[in-house]
Amino acid sequence: MAPELTAVVPEALSGERFDVALARLGGLTRSQAQILVRAGLALVQGRAAPPSRRVAAGETLLWQEPEQPHISAEPEDLPLEIAFEDEHLMVVVKPRGQVVHPAAGHQQGTTVSAVLHHVGSLPGGDLLRPGIVHRLDKDTSGLMLVAKSEIAFRRLQRMIAAREVHRTYDALVHGLPREDEGTIDRPIARRAGDRQRFGVVAGGRAAVTHWRVCRRLGREGWLRLRLETGRTHQIRVHLQSIGLPVVGDPLYGREPRGTGQLLHAVRLALAHPVTGQALSCFAQWPDDMLAHLAGLCQAQHLDFGEVVREIGREDS
Repeated sequence: MAPELTAVVPEALSGERFDVALARLGGLTRSQAQILVRAGLALVQGRAAPPSRRVAAGETLLWQEPEQPHISAEPEDLPLEIAFEDEHLMVVVKPRGQVVHPAAGHQQGTTVSAVLHHVGSLPGGDLLRPGIVHRLDKDTSGLMLVAKSEIAFRRLQRMIAAREVHRTYDALVHGLPREDEGTIDRPIARRAGDRQRFGVVAGGRAAVTHWRVCRRLGREGWLRLRLETGRTHQIRVHLQSIGLPVVGDPLYGREPRGTGQLLHAVRLALAHPVTGQALSCFAQWPDDMLAHLAGLCQAQHLDFGEVVREIGREDS
């Protein structure tokens, strides 16, 4: 079963039928919403209700979508960059453009398929996401944890929930903040009527992102970001909400046909879930991100090598 999805009924949908509101908030067809409601896979305020039940502003809808049983992760001989590996876990570097696990329309060429070819089997009991304890968006590159043993899988899940896995991202953004650093503490939920997009929504799930400027580059900036929470599209939504969309972002950016956000999971740090050893991994920035930076440096007559060294410093 897929993870639970939630949305708070806005004033504009107050008084609507349950199935209509669910369809609008979940980006579903009316028939899909009715199937979920009648199967008991959609609730209002934590309780089952008929499709005709009228919802009120501020009420919470919760629903689940059945997995597609015919899709499963299969091993594939794909390139796989490994930053760390032992018998319990791996830290892999996911390339931009690669989907983490199989889904409708993306059944091959996934990160999970590449890992399965490398290790043979993964824990977790999920045919689509074995070993996966957190994910990256398709067009976000960088470091990702994969559990190889059952004990690591269970402990990593708990550690992520307890915010004991520290994830740092670098992003090139349009615009420049006035301050050098800050925190975005704004709730996130799926946008009404658009299941592809999320937004800052009152009553959404709590989300906190810390950011600081590594380098100002004309009308763009290189930011370093640290997540407290791990909501879907969190960094992209939060940066858009303060007027700093990620360069190349096709959903939340300024380019309507963006080729992929210049957002990279650059560092991952945690205590090893089994041995307790301090583990810290770094993933070099991808070529497209560096190429964009080189163009900005050239336009402003900056020394590209020096800018890269400045950005790479721990205390930048």
